[in-house]
Amino acid sequence: MILDQIDQCERYASVYPNFAKAFAFLTQPNLATLAPGKYEIDGEQVFAIVDKARARARERAPLEAHRRYIDIQFVISGVDEMGWRSKPLCKQTNAVYDPEKDIEFFDDKPETWIAVGRKTFAVFFPEDAHAPLTGSGEVHKVVVKVKV
Repeated sequence: MILDQIDQCERYASVYPNFAKAFAFLTQPNLATLAPGKYEIDGEQVFAIVDKARARARERAPLEAHRRYIDIQFVISGVDEMGWRSKPLCKQTNAVYDPEKDIEFFDDKPETWIAVGRKTFAVFFPEDAHAPLTGSGEVHKVVVKVKV
């Protein structure tokens, strides 16, 4: 997992193939004006999902993980209190992995909670189980999916 401010994203652009494309999308000047929905960046290799939603209580946010995509979750406004736990430590599978949606859920509890605020991003690799969209109030965010 990586956590940092968006103005520091250049130092991570070479960490993984296509991260540079993801961060170029996240640093565009009109990002906050994009309507909720899916945006193609590089076909199925890199795409973004813009969302505005009410945060939920921690107890209502299951841990999730992905196998085919890395998540770069960027908060435009609000605070997303994201839970984290190392996926190899997750033992309580909640549902069978859905390959079409590239998601699996766990009943395990996060080891830690991280307040990801405005202009901050968190990167979750396939070995990072995470519980996003928790806290209070509305969160305006972008999740960029980078194919593994």
